[in-house]
Amino acid sequence: MPKPDAPDPFEPVVFATSRLPEAYDLLAPDGSEVRVLAGVARGGMAHFRLPAGETSRAVRHRTVEEIWYILQGQGEIWRSANGHEQVTALSPGVCLTIPVGAAFQFRALNDGPLAILGVTMPPWPGSAEAIAVDGKWPATV
Repeated sequence: MPKPDAPDPFEPVVFATSRLPEAYDLLAPDGSEVRVLAGVARGGMAHFRLPAGETSRAVRHRTVEEIWYILQGQGEIWRSANGHEQVTALSPGVCLTIPVGAAFQFRALNDGPLAILGVTMPPWPGSAEAIAVDGKWPATV
C-alpha cells in the first residue's frame, strides 16, 4: 500500500520544460519584469529583470517567501523585518532569501540590467500578494 503522500502510480507524470522568453510575461508589483519559467504544486521559478539605473517599488509579501540568485548585473537590495534592516550588494553568484512579511526593495546600478532567478514558495498567488511599503530609496519604475 503506498504512503498517503506518495504520488499516485496511475497518474501520468508531467514534465515541464521551458526556455527564458525574450519578452517578459508581466510586470511584478515592485515594477520588475517577470518571465515565468516553471511551477510545481509547492513553488514556482521566474526570471526577474530590472533595467540599468532603475529602482523597484518597495513591497512586502503576505504569504510567500522567496530565494533569489543573481545572474547578471550589479545592484543593491534593502530588506527589513522585525526591527532589523540590511542593505546587501548584488552581483552574479549572490544568493539571498526574502522571508514572508519582510519589506524589500532593490536597484540596478547604471552599468547594466540586474537579472535574478527567483523561486517563490508557495506559488505566486497574484498581484494582491504584494503590499506597498515605504522603501529605502525613491522608486523609478
